[in-house]
Amino acid sequence: MTRQELAHPPAYGNGPARHVPRPARRRSGRPVAFLLVAAAVVLVAVFGVYPLLDRTDQPVVQAVDRALDAARSSDAATGVAGGDIPDGAATLDDDLPAITGLDAALTDAVRAAADDAAADGIDFWVTSGWRSPAYQQRLLDDAVRTYGSLDAARERVSTPELSEHVHGKAIDIGPTEGAYWLIQHGPEYGLCQVYSNEIWHFELLTQPGGTCPALLENAGG
Repeated sequence: MTRQELAHPPAYGNGPARHVPRPARRRSGRPVAFLLVAAAVVLVAVFGVYPLLDRTDQPVVQAVDRALDAARSSDAATGVAGGDIPDGAATLDDDLPAITGLDAALTDAVRAAADDAAADGIDFWVTSGWRSPAYQQRLLDDAVRTYGSLDAARERVSTPELSEHVHGKAIDIGPTEGAYWLIQHGPEYGLCQVYSNEIWHFELLTQPGGTCPALLENAGG
């Protein structure tokens, strides 16, 4: 699969695809991590003891560091902090906001699908995941310049208010053969293609083994 076969239009801001190792399946620890972060934030806000913690191999401190980094990343962030993926390809194990900002259930479903796709000789990777509102708006603005009008741009890029990428509930998959594999097998994991003009865009829209909703014509509705 060549880089040119990646199906994204320029408005999505994805660079050329590169082959990356398939993600390995792992169990999500988000509920435990959430509790650790919540407890640590209470310590910081109420008791001010965070600076006193031993920072050597302390899972709680490491979780707080990640939480504080996320808090410092505002909704106005663009670039990598806003969800851009360098070189246009990432795995689910990459420590990028585009990946870490994804909904846990969506990540688990895509991870399971990636493992099974690999067994069929198909590797796929993430070309876009979570996006900040500002980054989504930048993509929309770029699309307006590219396609000449807001209406034309909206057929390809959603607004920050409507985009499921902003909520971490949408993921774009490449290359083309990986996207087609997921179109065929995605419902087994609850993953559905959403727009008929975007073979790469998937959301968790049904139960595993269920039936996906009818395709929408494009992101404009």
